[in-house]
Amino acid sequence: MAIFVTRVCVLIAGLSCLTFLEARPSSPYIQHEKRSHIPPGWSHLRKPDASTVIPLRFALKQSNIDKLDQMLQDVSHPESANYGQYWSPAQIRQTFAPSSTTVDTVRDWLLSSGVSAHNVRLTSSKTWIEAKISMEDAERLLQAEYQTYGHETGKEHIACTSYHLPAHISPHIDVITPSIHFDATLGRRDSFGSSHLPQMLRQPRLGTRPKMIGEAQSDVDDCATQITPACLKALYNFTYNPVSSGSNTFGIVVEYTPQAYTKADLNLFARNFSSNLIGKYPKLVSVDGGIVQSEALGFQYNIESNLDLEYAQALVGPKQEITLYQVGDMVISGSFNNFLDALDGSYCDYEGGDDPTYDSSYPDTDPDGYNGAPSCGITKPANVISTSYGYNEADLSPAYTARQCAEYAKLGLMGVTFVFSSGDSGVAGNGNLCLNPDGSQTVNGTIFNPGFPATCPYITSVGATQIKDGAGVTDPEISCEETIATGGGFSNRFEMPSYQQQAVNNYLAKYKPDYSADIWNSTGISRGYPDISANGASYVVAVNGTFARVSGTSASGPVVASMLAMINDARIASGKGPIGFINPVLYSSSFSSAFNDITTGGNLGCGTAGFTTAPGWDPATGLGTPNFPKLLEKWLALP
Repeated sequence: MAIFVTRVCVLIAGLSCLTFLEARPSSPYIQHEKRSHIPPGWSHLRKPDASTVIPLRFALKQSNIDKLDQMLQDVSHPESANYGQYWSPAQIRQTFAPSSTTVDTVRDWLLSSGVSAHNVRLTSSKTWIEAKISMEDAERLLQAEYQTYGHETGKEHIACTSYHLPAHISPHIDVITPSIHFDATLGRRDSFGSSHLPQMLRQPRLGTRPKMIGEAQSDVDDCATQITPACLKALYNFTYNPVSSGSNTFGIVVEYTPQAYTKADLNLFARNFSSNLIGKYPKLVSVDGGIVQSEALGFQYNIESNLDLEYAQALVGPKQEITLYQVGDMVISGSFNNFLDALDGSYCDYEGGDDPTYDSSYPDTDPDGYNGAPSCGITKPANVISTSYGYNEADLSPAYTARQCAEYAKLGLMGVTFVFSSGDSGVAGNGNLCLNPDGSQTVNGTIFNPGFPATCPYITSVGATQIKDGAGVTDPEISCEETIATGGGFSNRFEMPSYQQQAVNNYLAKYKPDYSADIWNSTGISRGYPDISANGASYVVAVNGTFARVSGTSASGPVVASMLAMINDARIASGKGPIGFINPVLYSSSFSSAFNDITTGGNLGCGTAGFTTAPGWDPATGLGTPNFPKLLEKWLALP
C-alpha cells in the first residue's frame, strides 16, 4: 500500500502540527448520510479555509440495539412473565455499550488513514471517538465537501451535503459531526424575538376570550365552548385522591427556557378552579442553567408552561408534588437531548453524545450564559413525564431521530412513561409545513409531514378531541379539527411496532384512504400515531393576569399524563411498581373497553381532508379517549 505524508500546521492555543497520511482504503467507500436541501433560513456563504481544524466526532454503534425492542417488550407487555421488572441504569449501560471490536475498528481506521494518535480521543465511556484534523483532511477522509452556511440570525455553521465511509467502517458508526446536520436550536437576538424560542416549540393556538370566570368555577354546562378542569373530570370520570404518601413522582413538564410559568397566573387559576392550590408551585429541577425566568413576559413566553402546570396541578391535586424540568439558559436554551442527558448520565456520551449542530452545548461562553458543566445524570427520572413540544421528522436526520428514540426505549426499560403531544396541524408539520418531493418543507407542499418524537414507537403519542357544538360532557367527542387539527398519520422513519400491528392493519384493511401513494406513507409497515387522545380545544388558561382560551395537543398531553400519574399512585400504594412503557398494554385486547372510541371527524392538512376517524384505532385519534375508572381497574389487576 502506497502512503503519502502531508503535514499541516495551524494555530490552536499555540502552534501544533497535524500529520495526515493518505492511504488507500481497505474497502470501497459508500455513502453514509446525505441531505437533499438547505433548511429554511440558511444560505451558502463561502468555502471554509482548508487549514481550519475541526473536531470530527464519530458516534459508535451500540451493542444490542437490534434487541432493544424485544427487551422493552419483555418488561412492558402485559402477558410477559417479566412485566414490570425494570432495569437499573447500570444494566442499561452495560448492555448497550459499544463492543471492543467497534472501538478498535474505528480507531485503527483513523490511525491507518494517517490521523496522528495524539489527535484521536476515545471517551471514558467508550461511546464515541473525536479526531482533530484539518478541514482539508476531513474532506479527504470522508470524501465530502464542506461549506460555510449562514443563518438569518447571523449564526454560521459548517456542513456538507453528504459524506462517505469505507464499507467495513460504516456498520460501526451511527453519525459523524459536523456533517450534514443543521442547527435546531439558535441563540437569541439582541432583544427577545421569535428566533429565541426553541424551534421545537409548538405554541397552543389562541382563541377568543372565555366567558366570565368566577371563583370556584365548576360548571360543566358550557364545556363545548370552553374547557375547565371540571369539564375534563366529567368527560373522563377522572376523580382520584393520591394515597401513596409522596412516593409517586410526576414530571410535568419539560419546559425550555425562555418558556416559563408565572406564580401570579398559577394563583389566579387556582383561585377560580382549585383554591387549595393557591401558593402551590412545582418542584424545580434546573437542567443546564434552566430558570423560571421573569425577564421576558407575554403570551409566547408563558402560555405553554402556564397551560401545562395549571391543568396538571388542578387534576392531580395538592397532595401530588409535580416536578418541573426547566431546560437551558436564557441565551441558547436547550433541546430534548439536553434534557435526556440530565435523566441518564450515560446518554451524554451515547452514540457520540449530543450533536452540537442540533443541541445546545454547555458551558455557554456568553457572558449571560450558564457556564457550569453539562447536566449529566443529575436527577432520577419521574415515573411519568409529559412533553408538549415536538419537531417535524424532516427537521432532523434519520440517525439523530433513531438515536433519541432508542433513549426513550432505554428509559422505558427503567420504568419511565413518556407522553408527547402529536401536533396541531393535522397531517402537516409544525407551521403547517408539508413536504415536497425533494425533501424540503413549505406551506404549499403536498406530502404529509409527520412529527417527532410523536412517531417514535417507544413513547405514547396523544392527539386531541373536542366536544361537538351544542353537545355535553356525556356525549361522544369528535376529532379536533376546528380550533386546531390534531396531528396524526404514519412515520417516514420508524417501522410499525408489533404492539400496534393488529389495530393499524385493521384500519388499513377497512378504512384506508384513497390518496395517491406519493403523498403519504401507504406501505402499511410504518409506525402509526397517535396512540390515544384527550380533549384539546378551548382550554381556559390564566396568562399575564387575565384568562384566555387556547387549543392544542399540548393541552391534551398533560391531561393524559395526569391520569397515568394517578394510576401509578394507586399501584404504588398497593405494593406494585409504576406502569412504565404503556403502549403494549394500551393496544392489548384486555384494555380495548377502557377507551371511548372516536368515530367522527379527521385531521385535515396539506390540502387534503387528512385521515378520518373510524371504529377502533385511527391515525387521527388513536385508540380513543381514556375512561379513567376502567383504566385504573385494569392496571391494578396487572402484576
